[in-house]
Amino acid sequence: MPAFVAALALGGLLAVVAAAPALAVGYRYWSFWDGGSGGQWTYATQGPSARPADGSVRGFRFAVSQDEAARAAQPRTGADFAAVCGATAPVEGRKRVALVLDFGLPADAPAGEAPPQDAPRTACAQVAPDATTAEALAEVAKPLRYNGAALLCAISGYPKQGCGDQVAGGSAQPSAQSPAPAAADAESGGGPSAGLLAGVAAVAALAAAAFWQSRRRTR
Repeated sequence: MPAFVAALALGGLLAVVAAAPALAVGYRYWSFWDGGSGGQWTYATQGPSARPADGSVRGFRFAVSQDEAARAAQPRTGADFAAVCGATAPVEGRKRVALVLDFGLPADAPAGEAPPQDAPRTACAQVAPDATTAEALAEVAKPLRYNGAALLCAISGYPKQGCGDQVAGGSAQPSAQSPAPAAADAESGGGPSAGLLAGVAAVAALAAAAFWQSRRRTR
């Protein structure tokens, strides 16, 4: 009988672990991208406080990342400085920064909202040589919204509310990807979900009760 109880407990534990993906959450947020050679995107290691060089391309994509182990979708157009800033004449004492703003898909929009446009928007910001990405954004994509932790929440007023919110069963995009934002990682802690731990504890408690009951019957 004890062997049966142990097998039952193990089976229950495996069932809880197998169900863990269903407990995953996502994060709805703007991700940041650096444009490279060949129009490729690389997930940015710095946020809006970075100071891009003249001729840089910066991309932003609003989407839902499945969880901290999943990745965020890239902007849906290439990083092409000439295509964005080619018609903007250089000015002495100023730098040009190409910006690609991808408002994402309707499926990723917060409840009651929709992306302001379907296709990505591009803009050429001409700013001071020491200007940050945030200042370049402010030149061409107001209003911007930040939270108390300086996380960029909205570009051109989208979305109207929320900032890096958790989304149950998030719809991650099947494209080149990157980690969820630091604010979201801090909330999740990068460890097992509370639901998973609670499930394991419940299975352990049931197994202990069954084992105790079997011992009483054998006496």
